[in-house]
Amino acid sequence: MTVKQVGRASAAIALLTTLGLAGCASADDDGTAATGDEASTTLTVWVDTDRAPVLKDIAAQFEEERGVKVNLVIKDFPKIRDDFTTQVPTGKGPDITIAAHDWIGAWVNDGVVAPVELGDTADAFEEVAIQAVNYEGTTYGVPYAIENIGLLRNTELVPEAPTDYDDMIAKGEAAGTRYPFVVGLDPQTSDPYHLYPFETSFGNAVFAQNADGSYDASQLTIGDEAGEQFATWLGEQGEAGVLNLNMKGDLATEAFNAGDAAFYLSGPWNVTAAQEKGIDVAVDPIPSAGGQPAAPFAGVQAFAVSAKSENSLAANEFLVNYLSTPEVQTALFEAGGRVPALTEAYEAAQEDPIVAGFAAAGENAVPMPSNPEMGTVWDDWGAAEVEIIKGADPASTWAEMAEAIQGKLAG
Repeated sequence: MTVKQVGRASAAIALLTTLGLAGCASADDDGTAATGDEASTTLTVWVDTDRAPVLKDIAAQFEEERGVKVNLVIKDFPKIRDDFTTQVPTGKGPDITIAAHDWIGAWVNDGVVAPVELGDTADAFEEVAIQAVNYEGTTYGVPYAIENIGLLRNTELVPEAPTDYDDMIAKGEAAGTRYPFVVGLDPQTSDPYHLYPFETSFGNAVFAQNADGSYDASQLTIGDEAGEQFATWLGEQGEAGVLNLNMKGDLATEAFNAGDAAFYLSGPWNVTAAQEKGIDVAVDPIPSAGGQPAAPFAGVQAFAVSAKSENSLAANEFLVNYLSTPEVQTALFEAGGRVPALTEAYEAAQEDPIVAGFAAAGENAVPMPSNPEMGTVWDDWGAAEVEIIKGADPASTWAEMAEAIQGKLAG
């Protein structure tokens, strides 16, 4: 047994010993709180339709080995954030819920989510996944999947990956397609999420990032000199017609799937449709426009524990020792299509070249900021990009955007 396995086993023994001494609260089948003897043997988990079949077998194993029933309540994923926020304070929420990592900051501020003790298991996950579930130095979830965008390439049109952004455009033009490159943009809001890798390649970031990967929301850095350099480049791309505000996401998808574009900046969610249209897709790292590595946002899916759960020890045991195994994380990947967060499963999944491509594209990925202040950034950020692409002065427009965001953050 390795040192990690010893530590993990010891943690499990400690948890189970405590479980025998502590009463627990959970929820009935409708997701409302249970009390008394029923609560001491029940753990309620909110899960979506895709992941429920995987958790069903693990839940049965947990009940058999630990004597704690796991009640799976299927929820629509888009409703979970708000339902968790409103129900947990009343005692009607679950013990555990699936979540997107960028919900964590607001949940911490609202007092509805509890820390998770990963112990040595933290080292078994991809670094970006652990960074994503960390908020102000505390871990608030157990990650199970990572997602980021990459550069989709039609290999019949362009056999080799581009070396940088200019090379991508040159290769796309040489392919003779209607568009050398497409990315979905909205005429009102642009798409800061998809354009962010290019922005980071100039050395810019929204907020200052601490050594542990967390963000310092008190330091808004989007308006610095590197940001202005990106804004200048953005204006140039708009003037050249490469970035097209009339090219919404569905139109970009159609163009790539019809063979009208050699490259498409998108995520794994658009690969299957392209392949079904006969496109031989490769996924490449996002090319740098500013000379530094292009770092897309990483979105991490995780399991979080309710701050009001009286079953938190059982919840921690279930998450760390049952849902953090290569077998379970691989099964969750196969059910939902998102790359596993656990390193062993993450590496095994890369036998698929598409998965390997997105992994390479995400090598420099940074977690989407989960701090509540991030919600203040999007509108002004997207509006500024729109104006710059349309021809507004890049430097002044970008500076005004940063000033507006800073004013909102200051209250």
